[in-house]
Amino acid sequence: MMTEDFDAGLESAVPVWAVFGDLMAGLLGAFVLILVCALGIQLELATQLESEVKQRQAETQRLQTLEKALATPLAAGRVTLTNGRIGINGSVLFALNSAELQPEGRQLLKSLTAPLTAYLQSRNEILMVSGFTDDRQVRDGNRRFADNWELSAQRALTVTRVMIEEGIPSALIFAAAFGSEQAVASNADAEGRSKNRRVEMAPTPRPSASPAKPRE
Repeated sequence: MMTEDFDAGLESAVPVWAVFGDLMAGLLGAFVLILVCALGIQLELATQLESEVKQRQAETQRLQTLEKALATPLAAGRVTLTNGRIGINGSVLFALNSAELQPEGRQLLKSLTAPLTAYLQSRNEILMVSGFTDDRQVRDGNRRFADNWELSAQRALTVTRVMIEEGIPSALIFAAAFGSEQAVASNADAEGRSKNRRVEMAPTPRPSASPAKPRE
């Protein structure tokens, strides 16, 4: 009788240990899975951080190279360099409401052409020349320009053409117009309006050629 009871208890205990073993195996598998996922996320974050650090280092090096190329005009206070944008006060280049380049402005552009050309060619970049105005409307007596958009566009084109004449390859430069948009100072006073009447040059990455679409 006792032997039968012992055998019955042993038989009932076996499934319990089997279930316990399966449970522990499942928990171990889940732990391993969580650990693998955590390691994967950590590796991805480390790779992303390394990529961001390299990008910042490359941008810092780019700005330092550009600053070095423009050391002379920067030291003379003839241009400014802010976040990779080369700024020239509009009064240096043009008279009020005019797109005709002044002699002083031409000399300044001539001094910028050689270092900018060397910089662009060494980095495979192109130069965007942007024209800006204040918010005052073009005078009624000045019929050459319909509005500030047209005035800023013509000024950008004038600077672009002069720099091409001075030696920068035409493939390395293009013009853009912003009118009175993107002001850097208040237009409420003469000083602020003077700062907004400006031309900026910004080296930008050369656009990659898109693959040609097959003809249908």
